[in-house]
Parts: sequence; structure tokens; C-alpha cells
Amino acid sequence: MTPARRGKPPRHFADLSPAERADAVTELGEKPFRAKQLATHYFAHLSADAAEMTDLPKATRDHLVADLFPPLLRPIRTLEADAGTTVKTLWSLYDGVKVESVLMRYPGRSTLCVSSQAGCGMACPFCATGQQGLTRNLSTAEIVEQVRHAARALQRGEIAGGPGRLTNVVFMGMGEPLANYRTVLEAVRRFVAPAPDGLGLSARNVTVSTVGLVPAIDKLAATGIPVTLALSLHAPDDELRSELVPINTRWTVDEALDAARRYFEATGRRVSIEYALIKDMNDHAWRADLLGKKLTDRGRGWVHVNPIPLNPTPGSIWTASDPAVEAEFVARLRAHGIPTTVRDTRGSEIDGACGQLAAEDR
Repeated sequence: MTPARRGKPPRHFADLSPAERADAVTELGEKPFRAKQLATHYFAHLSADAAEMTDLPKATRDHLVADLFPPLLRPIRTLEADAGTTVKTLWSLYDGVKVESVLMRYPGRSTLCVSSQAGCGMACPFCATGQQGLTRNLSTAEIVEQVRHAARALQRGEIAGGPGRLTNVVFMGMGEPLANYRTVLEAVRRFVAPAPDGLGLSARNVTVSTVGLVPAIDKLAATGIPVTLALSLHAPDDELRSELVPINTRWTVDEALDAARRYFEATGRRVSIEYALIKDMNDHAWRADLLGKKLTDRGRGWVHVNPIPLNPTPGSIWTASDPAVEAEFVARLRAHGIPTTVRDTRGSEIDGACGQLAAEDR
């Protein structure tokens, strides 16, 4: 097995581009076509098990798997909700660092909420992950492995509802994806590349969430990969947003919204605005009107708002808005012509909903 580099996980097949995979196989003394065979097993059959690669000679597959498929994730605990259709997994990484992912199965689709960092450095006070601070960035393969494990569990019928397939990936787990930009982008490339070079997901079914790192939003727009962008806004005014989302002191509400609009113009993909509704904090009707105005001032048809009832986190003094207040907030946005859908909060009872991931072994 390739030894772990200082501060980095060991090299894994999923870290490599197709050309790099062929080079890696050649360096190990094998013919380049073996890389395509390995890719077929990994991305199409969702397997990293040498015993399943029966089209390769045993000595060859054992040698290649030992070097190119080091174990990166080990499940520590799984918790289920919604009659087994929501599954949260606590993973231990190669260095003992913990992260979580959440698989949610709906009629007609299955979505994995994936982590891109262990912890988060954005320090949003209403988010359990943000209160942990940042431990480290995940590697491309550590992200891809979360997705492969989920896709394999669905394929093998291990999730309630029988055999199925993973259709959607959302970077809404632990971490700020655009603070780990290069790695996240490479993971996205693995998701959307056609099999056997990647998992063959539709880019439209991959969502990258951000608190508003403006230069990275513009970089993502320039890639030409039409993933969905989700902007975690949580307040339409700078005074409050700087308290709720500290990065706002670097890039303001208007700067973040302008970048989101540029993203729409570059990709044609409607942007989602994420807005956690916090009782007596950001749920006022006038804030809904201000948000509606700011969005419509930038045009029509480019944005969708997802109000999210605040999910409880340990020690938090804040709670979700009253239902009547939530309904008024939604009605005000719709009155401005803004498509608005309250986010489903599946998994809250297992601390698997938005803002609850803390990766504690408890």
C-alpha cells in the first residue's frame, strides 16, 4: 500500500484522472488497459474488492488493489430514521478523523449529503459543524468513497425499499465545499464523468453549497460544469448576516447575490438560496420582503428559495420559527414572484438534518 503522505491520505484510484490511472498502473508493471478494467469495477460495479475482479489474474488484481485502493473510510456507526430510508453514517478516516454522511431515499430518487471537510472553519453559530472548527480538508477519494459506499448500499438492496440507485449528491454535509475547491471540483468530475471513467451522474443532480466565497463561485461558473449552486444566505441584511455567517464581513450580501446571479448567467442553472428560519432572529416579514426585493432586482427566473426550519443543535439558544411566522415568510417571498419551497428536515431525530452534523462518536 502507498504510505500516507504527511497530513494527507494515501493515494487512491479515485484521486487520479483517467490518464493518471493508466500511468499509475504502468508504473506498477502492468499494461495500461488494466486501468480501464479497474475503473469499470470501481465506478460501474462500485467495487474495490479484488475478489470481485475476476477478469484480472489473481496476482495482478491483488497487487493493483493493494496499491491503488487503500481503505480510506471505515463505518463506525449508522443511525436510521424514516423507516430506514434515511441513514446517517459516521466514518473514521485513515487518520482517525471522523466525518458523517446522510443518505435519504425518496420515491423516485435517492440523495447523499456528503462531507467535504472534517469540521468547518466558517464558524456559523447556529450550525453544529461550524462550532467544531476545521480539522482538515478531505481528499477527492475520501469524498468519492462516501458516494461509492452509498451507491453500492442502494444497488445491493441494503436500504429500505429494495435495490435502487443513487441519483443525487449534495455537498451539504460537513464543511464549506468551496474552501476545499480543487478537491471538491475533482470529486464532481468523478461524479459526472460517464462510466467507466466516473459514476455517470447528471451534473444537474449535483449540488454544491457555499456560504458565499465569491471568487470560488466565479471559478466554479467558469468550469462549464452545470452543477446546481446553493447559496447559504440566512439573512438579507449585512448587519444580521455578519452575525450569523461571519464570512459576510469579507463578502457582503450583495456581493454574494451578484456572484450567484453571475453563476446563473454562466451556466443557465437556477440558483438555490438556503435560508434557515430562526425564531425572532431572521424570520421577520420585513426581511422576507427585503430578500424578495434583492432577488427580483437581479432579474426573474434565476433563483429559488429554500427556507429551512432551524434544526436543534446541542447547547443552542435558538430554535425554529413558529409555523405561522414561517408561513408568512414564505407568502411574502411568493408575493414577490420568488419560487419558494420549505426544505424537508428529514433525519433531525438522528442529528442528520441540515446544520446538525457533528461527527461525535456517541
